[in-house]
Amino acid sequence: MTVEETLPFADWLRLREPADAAARAEDLVDVVRPALAGDTPIRIHDLGSGTGSMSRWLAARLPGPQHWVLHDRDADLLARAAEGMAGVTAADGAPVTVSTRCGDLTRLTGADLADGALVTASALLDMLTVEEVERVVAACVDAGRPTLFAISVTGRVQLTPPDPLDPAVEAAFNDHQRRTVGGRRLLGPDAVAATAAAFARRGVPVRERPSPWRLGPDQADLAAEWFRGWLGAACAQRPELAGPARAYAERRLADAAAGRLTVQVDHRDLLAGG
Repeated sequence: MTVEETLPFADWLRLREPADAAARAEDLVDVVRPALAGDTPIRIHDLGSGTGSMSRWLAARLPGPQHWVLHDRDADLLARAAEGMAGVTAADGAPVTVSTRCGDLTRLTGADLADGALVTASALLDMLTVEEVERVVAACVDAGRPTLFAISVTGRVQLTPPDPLDPAVEAAFNDHQRRTVGGRRLLGPDAVAATAAAFARRGVPVRERPSPWRLGPDQADLAAEWFRGWLGAACAQRPELAGPARAYAERRLADAAAGRLTVQVDHRDLLAGG
């Protein structure tokens, strides 16, 4: 089993969107909503927007009118995100408009974000390095606006029924998340703590909430696809797992197909300022 056996990235983002939406901490939106009053239209920067999951979810929970600025380094994903925002309206039915910016979001400055009332991101932080998190946090703080980061992995998963190989696969996957790629050492499950500490050093208060995926029989396709990627990454990190992983994968995927497997994947949401 290899990482390459999983879905193309855009398809993976589409498959996981309902689970992300169900997991995000809505009470943090309640906290930030009053801070947005008075800006018309509300302008929001979405960092690493992917196919627009966070934008679609949050736009419908905020009063409008709104203008979303979507940032990503992948032009194809940006085009999909902008297309996916068509027809989205604010919580009160007001219009929502979109523009896109293609580039390295870790090189944004406070001036780039200063025209926004809010900065958001989802499933982003674990793919950054310490230095990149520091730059993103500095830009958000310099812009002087609240920042909402959702769905960042913590490294903890729970599969039911349990299997003796679960802990070894979890540890190997977490090591893979912290791997060095092109000279960049990724934060993986350490990202939330690093981000909260970066805001704290700049005097910005941070609220954190759990935002776990809870996948049952009605999400068997997502659970199976997540499992393939999880196990594939673990085997890429520790090739010695490949042998026992074959029977393990057969058991787990059979359980998922039969509706016997439940999965909890822990995440954290973070609101800085607001």
